[in-house]
Amino acid sequence: MMIFGVVLVILFGLAQIFFGLSGINLAFGAGWAFAAGFAVFAFRLSLPLVIGCYIWASDVWGWNWFFSLLFAAPGLIFMVPGFIAAVVGTAKSQ
Repeated sequence: MMIFGVVLVILFGLAQIFFGLSGINLAFGAGWAFAAGFAVFAFRLSLPLVIGCYIWASDVWGWNWFFSLLFAAPGLIFMVPGFIAAVVGTAKSQ
């Protein structure tokens, strides 16, 4: 069962790379998509893929901005509640 989860995460990551670069190609052209792909793999930057995934999900698939953002940056599902909990915890301790 654990292998299924690992394969699922790898497939989702590969899909994000594909759709991210395709979204950048759609919005800005092939040169910028190549530059973004180089930046992703050479400098370990994920922001170009997030932007490209958002563009692809909202423009091509026609998703709402909220669902496009969740597809583009799934870590936000965990970051936002963690940030709120940290702010509330800091406020309670003072």
